[in-house]
Amino acid sequence: MDVQEVLKLADDLVFINTGKHLDNLQEVILRGTLQGQKYSKIADQFHCSEGHIKDIASELWKLLSEVLGEEVNKANFRVRLEQVKFSNLWNFNKDIVQIGEVNFCENSSHSPKASSPIDEEVLNKDNTEPKVRQFLAEMPKSGIFYDRTSELTTLKEWILQENTRLLAILGIVGIGKTALAVHLVEQIKHEFDFIIWRSLATSPPLSILQKNIIQFFCRGGAPVPAPNADGVPAFGRGGAPVPAPSPEEGATTGGLPLLNYLQKYRCLLILDDVQIVNSSGQLAGNYQPGYEDYGTLFRQVGELSHNSCLILIGSEKPREIAALEGKNQPIRSLQLNGLGAEAGEILREKGLTEDAKFSELIEQYRGNPLWLKIVATMIQDLFNGSLSEFLSEDTLFLGDLESLLHQPFNRLSESEKQVMSWLASETAPVSLSKVPENLQLSRSHFLQVMQSLGRRSLIEKIPEGDRTFFTLCPILKEYVKTNYSRPNIEKEARSPL
Repeated sequence: MDVQEVLKLADDLVFINTGKHLDNLQEVILRGTLQGQKYSKIADQFHCSEGHIKDIASELWKLLSEVLGEEVNKANFRVRLEQVKFSNLWNFNKDIVQIGEVNFCENSSHSPKASSPIDEEVLNKDNTEPKVRQFLAEMPKSGIFYDRTSELTTLKEWILQENTRLLAILGIVGIGKTALAVHLVEQIKHEFDFIIWRSLATSPPLSILQKNIIQFFCRGGAPVPAPNADGVPAFGRGGAPVPAPSPEEGATTGGLPLLNYLQKYRCLLILDDVQIVNSSGQLAGNYQPGYEDYGTLFRQVGELSHNSCLILIGSEKPREIAALEGKNQPIRSLQLNGLGAEAGEILREKGLTEDAKFSELIEQYRGNPLWLKIVATMIQDLFNGSLSEFLSEDTLFLGDLESLLHQPFNRLSESEKQVMSWLASETAPVSLSKVPENLQLSRSHFLQVMQSLGRRSLIEKIPEGDRTFFTLCPILKEYVKTNYSRPNIEKEARSPL
């Protein structure tokens, strides 16, 4: 492949997955990489700093790694693209034709049979049932799994026995949401015709995500007959054409072709990092401009009749879930909490030995697996592995955990930051009987903010009799005191942009 072919392939791959073409600087970086240039020379050509080129290149390699499902860097970029060129991962797109705004298969019989970088497993249950197709390139590899037996049992019961159509797995960063979902998929994958895992980390517009997912269906051999008058394909299980929907039925799909696939096949679709399509600086549940159709998709998946299941993984509960979920409804959410004593295994793996003190550390860090891994590493680095010495300190150490917590806190509105600062300053759990005078919020807005913080998994609720009290866990209190004290907030509010 010559330079132009490699650049064209890279641009096509990025566009299919993000809806955006490579910009001029990204193309210059790739061209320079292919020509063996150093970042410093590329920077000179583009009249910018070498540091800026390195930052853009790092993001570009990360994006290409996510697209291809394997690590891409400056050293292996050409090799990775050439592998794609001569594999079925790219060749299957040649059998795609465009109908309206959605790509569909031209001939499903051309679906490639050879293996590809996409993790695909084909299983025949018997001679009469359709094949199971799995497209799991974006699903993280299964690692060490700590005790989540009860959560797994609950999720399997909801999906397989109660036919839950829309399901959210929620929790604060590091709690293990994605790891739980990976193990869930491993245990129930044989119950579905199609299994697709996609991450929303790159904020793909729904139109682009739909096209990409429908390509997976095409590649998996899902027959697609001629579309109806409204451009939506109609087909039955096994590929038999079905009558075009009535105007009323067509309206229920909200113009989302993906819904037809979920209705005609038993599909398990997992969307990770769902909070990314929500706006920052607003209360939880508000979508970024141009991403409101995700809400339509979630609502329609929950309301329409089908045998598929859409699993949403994120740190913020979508408002469609909040509005529709219920004990007797096919829409559910699982709030994932920290581990208990079993989290001690994490500390042992990190080389800590004072088992008698594990429970105190686990409680401070609320059994969050990633938090505990981070703090255990810090104990080894700074305290020579002495848990006793670490716990004797008066202040909780955040270390690398602080940068991790920037992610959810950077999404907060100013009102939420004020309320978090107030909660961090309280020494005991508080009730919501009245609005603190120093917050200067109306009663209605105060309750909205508290509800939003709950949906972001940032506050703890403590029931006592017929009343409920609220607080922050010790780690979040320390983070807020460091980053969101009232003087700092007021200073930021007065500072010009």
